[in-house]
Amino acid sequence: MKWEVVIGIETHAQLSTASKIFSGASTAFGAAPNTQAAAVDIALPGVLPVVNRGAVERAIRFGLAVGATINRRSVFARKNYFYPDLPKGYQISQYEIPIVAGGTLAIATPQGEKTVRLTRAHLEEDAGKSLHEDFHGMTGIDLNRAGTPLLEIVTEPDLRSSDEAVAYARALHALVQWIGICDGNMQEGSFRCDANVSVRRAGEDRLGTRCEIKNLNSFRFMQAAIDFEVRRQIALIEDGGQVVQETRLFDPDRNETRSMRSKEDAQDYRYFPDPDLPPLVVGDDWIERVRAAMPELPGAMRQRFAAQYELAAADAAALTATRPLAAYFEAVVRALGAGTAGAKLAANWVQGELAAAMNRAEIGIDAVPVPAARLARLLSRILDQTISGKIAKDVFDAAWAGEHGGDADAIIEAKGLTQISDEGAIERIVDEVLAANAAMVAEFRAGKEKAFNALVGQAMKATRGKANPAQVNAILRRRLAG
Repeated sequence: MKWEVVIGIETHAQLSTASKIFSGASTAFGAAPNTQAAAVDIALPGVLPVVNRGAVERAIRFGLAVGATINRRSVFARKNYFYPDLPKGYQISQYEIPIVAGGTLAIATPQGEKTVRLTRAHLEEDAGKSLHEDFHGMTGIDLNRAGTPLLEIVTEPDLRSSDEAVAYARALHALVQWIGICDGNMQEGSFRCDANVSVRRAGEDRLGTRCEIKNLNSFRFMQAAIDFEVRRQIALIEDGGQVVQETRLFDPDRNETRSMRSKEDAQDYRYFPDPDLPPLVVGDDWIERVRAAMPELPGAMRQRFAAQYELAAADAAALTATRPLAAYFEAVVRALGAGTAGAKLAANWVQGELAAAMNRAEIGIDAVPVPAARLARLLSRILDQTISGKIAKDVFDAAWAGEHGGDADAIIEAKGLTQISDEGAIERIVDEVLAANAAMVAEFRAGKEKAFNALVGQAMKATRGKANPAQVNAILRRRLAG
């Protein structure tokens, strides 16, 4: 029997403000426990929360980026539950009227682009953190995270596989970093996903009972957790059992999900408007100021790259994977100033040699030791035929290592890498290669094209790779045809 998987994702994106959502305490990561918890965060009597304007603006920015409705009036509510790391006994969140309603996010799937509908995005404060590992028979409480501003982003149940769920999470992860509202650091807990997973028989309209897998902090764990949960639910139903609505945790060591607690419904939290916070009112002028400061969005930039630089859709998508990468590519193109030919060469190098070097060094684009202007200088020497593409790779390696200040011209001169383009010199070398490789010449004239490539290789070897490859090919063809 065939089954359909139904997945919705809830994501907590930590907003990139310097202070917390309702207090002036720092949000910096890594401080000693309980050193960044203000009186508001630890719920001392008589303190009142004050909304962080920067957190609101980041929520507006996200809403604009996904084409959502920005509610001009939204309400903060108290979400009541008891846990040791929640000092007030409730979390300040938004429920009935969030700041952002609706919106969509496009993801790439093997079947083409898919649009994922967003239900809402609302502001809330984070809870503290319970520390179980460091204390024998006890639990430590660190309240540094208490009050950290979060934007919780909730999808409709539109995803149909773990692959789609991961594609969505990656697209959202890239977007929140692109628009500068979250640093996306999953190791530090800045971007955490919960997956709501259910299954139903193919053709059914009614949704199955869902289980929520909490705090998935890597894309690999998300995929493994969803795949396991799908198998578990299908096996349970096929064996005559029933799926119970509950919250589950993923154990990466055992590669399985396990029950954490029964899943609460909204009424269990007894939401009601927070009497300490008035409704949040966002005027049109505020929204327009945020809109005016928005960067060019990834989708629009992809389309522009494809049209302006005549790039394939796949290349445009790869080059706009992150905003710093896109900025680096455009800086190379501007410095190169060679039209679409230069843009295509830059695209090939950024995705090829540069990406490979970054992978080897395990660094991001912001840390590459070859600035855009220096890569452009190197590529200009390919375009003006000072060096060949093959030699350019050696020059790039030297620039990456910082030789001769990383300057392409200095490296080319110091290493004597200037391309041989003198027609007479290349003709003499080709004649010597033909004389020394009579067997290869005979094979080529007998119809073996591979022999031609071997002769090209011999000519390039004789010039230590410095001969102009196009000239070598053309001269060889002429000589062999004569």
